[in-house]
Amino acid sequence: MSAQAPSAVILIRATRFVPNPATAADNAFQADAPAGQTEEATSAGALAEMDALAEALRAVGVRVHVFDDDDHTRPDSVFPNNWLSTHAGGTVAVYPMYASNRRHERRSDVLEMLKSEYRVQAIVDYSGLEPDGIFLEGTGAMVLDHVSRVAYAARSYRADVAVLERFCTDFNYEPMAFDAVDSDGIPVYHTNVIACVGTHVALFALDMIPDEHRRQQVRERLAVTGRTIVELTEEQIREFAGNAVELCGRTADGRRRYVMAMSARAKRSLRPDQVAAIEESCEIVAVDIPTIELAGGSVRCMIAGVHLDHRRPLAEAELSAAVAAINEDNPVTPDGRFVDGNA
Repeated sequence: MSAQAPSAVILIRATRFVPNPATAADNAFQADAPAGQTEEATSAGALAEMDALAEALRAVGVRVHVFDDDDHTRPDSVFPNNWLSTHAGGTVAVYPMYASNRRHERRSDVLEMLKSEYRVQAIVDYSGLEPDGIFLEGTGAMVLDHVSRVAYAARSYRADVAVLERFCTDFNYEPMAFDAVDSDGIPVYHTNVIACVGTHVALFALDMIPDEHRRQQVRERLAVTGRTIVELTEEQIREFAGNAVELCGRTADGRRRYVMAMSARAKRSLRPDQVAAIEESCEIVAVDIPTIELAGGSVRCMIAGVHLDHRRPLAEAELSAAVAAINEDNPVTPDGRFVDGNA
């Protein structure tokens, strides 16, 4: 399994989707649905786009876990990466969310699936910080370099530096916080709209970091492992070119392949030289999701990566042998009591 690129993902298939009015104030990427378009039509369009993304990822050998969501009070539930992240070694993190109508997107059935199908040792839950007005919206607020153990974070209402440092202490990352703004001086609401870190390539709108010294520090930290840095423009960021994610798929004959998942809109904004730089190490998988992008997020926001070891199911013979071994070590009397006090 790749340290940086997960081979499995979680997607939420929501039957109702509308741009969330509770997040519009600080999300400059958000837009209204076309005039005259009904909520039913918007939801139907988004549902088709979710299914298309799931199919495209399966086609390149990525394991996809899809959870249906029929709760019509969760307009942004298609973006699970804001409340959940998983980490090598068996740890899961659950995050505090800025918008109150997003906080019930957290789902116990998703966590139970992870525990049953993957090796989960602990769940670290930061959501109790919400009443204090302190937020860190997962891998939306942070872009994680799992190889060099760096957490890149643009400061915002949704990325509190104190929680970032606490996360980094708990999960052994180096925090690298910075300010990032657009040409109008509006802070970037989520780091993952301006940055994507892959194994051998990184996409980053470095010019949106106004502090020249900090910008250079970020550039040097990204390149320390020899990554190619594809520098994105603000215009490309507005087309969601930064909201991509590297995944690890499989070819038909079982060989590992790196893929860079992004929207078709994002790919269209890239120059040929940028596409070539990405394709030196990744196959680009682009899916058209114009309806979902109305909510201010794109493909990266839709994907919660699974960085956990898969739990291999025991074959029936292995299971029978394991039960027999347990019974042999812990004999019981006919009435069901352990012999000699074994437990």
